[in-house]
Amino acid sequence: MSAFIVCALQIGSHPEGKARTLEHILSFEEQIIASQSKLVVMPEALLGGYPKGETFGTYLGYRIDEGRETFATYFDNAVTVPGEETDTLAELSARTKAAIVIGVIERSGSTLYCTSLYFTPENGLEAKHRKLMPTGTERLIWGLGDGSTLPVVESQAGRLGGAICWENHMPLLRAAMYAKGVDIWCAPTVDERDIWQSTMRHIGHEGRCFVVSACQIQPSPEVLGIDVPNWDNQRRLIRGGSIIIDPMGNVLAGPLQDREGLLSASIDLADIPKARYDLDVCGHYSRPDIFELTVDERSKSGVVFQK
Repeated sequence: MSAFIVCALQIGSHPEGKARTLEHILSFEEQIIASQSKLVVMPEALLGGYPKGETFGTYLGYRIDEGRETFATYFDNAVTVPGEETDTLAELSARTKAAIVIGVIERSGSTLYCTSLYFTPENGLEAKHRKLMPTGTERLIWGLGDGSTLPVVESQAGRLGGAICWENHMPLLRAAMYAKGVDIWCAPTVDERDIWQSTMRHIGHEGRCFVVSACQIQPSPEVLGIDVPNWDNQRRLIRGGSIIIDPMGNVLAGPLQDREGLLSASIDLADIPKARYDLDVCGHYSRPDIFELTVDERSKSGVVFQK
């Protein structure tokens, strides 16, 4: 395959909710078409939002009513999969001729999940991945995904897979995805810190795959008109940091910080076997006679009805 363009779209969730956020995503349609990109990765929790600094009224041993109201509002802003928003994104993928990977807050029953959705121009919504391990107090508001949503999606851009934010620090998850033959590691995130760039470079180098990471960007608490404890009122809540990496761990584009934008780079999948010549961590550079990883891909429902 000859070289082609991939992109990371760095934007943030709109404070007025998912409808306005979706409008903002759609406003980049012409730029995506002009870029001729075959893949666009978008940030974690872009539809649904990442309310950084929100406590949801939770203290050890008790919750307050104001927090329940806040959660109810957050719950209402989540998306169903499939649903109206996924239909719109599928249409965007078809019009732009680009595969799309986007982070959403998924509502299933009365539980929320931090989820990545995978779209292709040909088939629309192809797959979803629910975050396996929410970090810290994210566990108060999001359920845990199971092994049934660990997809690798065939697309015109190659085999797409990846992880959400700090899942990228889980070595066994990375090994499982490498074993599935990921060509482009898609990493939606809200981690703005410089060390995130090191994580993305490590995954590119370790997995000998391309990496496209898209991070949200959010203004300061002062601009949003909110109070965030222990946070500089004039400091951005999330400053971005979207980045694109090659299979040797080199930076192709980014990090993009302190502004919105469509970050792009030209990649060639022919570089992958060249990179894996001396390092294939689930192939010739593995020791299956010593180490073995078992992945349970069964869906785990809390209630199973048998007849």
